[in-house]
Amino acid sequence: MEGEARSSDYRERAVAYRAIGQFRYRQKVELLRRGLDDESPACRGSALISLESLSREHPGLVNNVRPLLHELASHDDNQAVRRLAIFCLSNGSPQRETILILSTIADDDEQDRELRAAARKVGEQLRKKGAARR
Repeated sequence: MEGEARSSDYRERAVAYRAIGQFRYRQKVELLRRGLDDESPACRGSALISLESLSREHPGLVNNVRPLLHELASHDDNQAVRRLAIFCLSNGSPQRETILILSTIADDDEQDRELRAAARKVGEQLRKKGAARR
């Protein structure tokens, strides 16, 4: 799998990043981090899908890459990658900075409608999660 993640073919890299989540390879989380930085939107998306899946039971995975998820959610050129990053953030802890970023995206009329809806939904989930912890 590590060889495929280093392939020059983005399709092979995308399959490798997706397999990490499908086969629950938590010991390969560092490979996912590389996938989040990949030049290919398909690879970034595959890495995000795996991260979202793995982080459902282990929110620390999201917390460890939170700044990168903030960057992807706010500035990635690909709308699908941005939405996937937002959905990953829902599995992390309800940090104030994340909620503010999501609120900013949700309130920005220049953003894609689906992206705004995803940011609004996840922001509300995190606010509720934070209120329940108090």
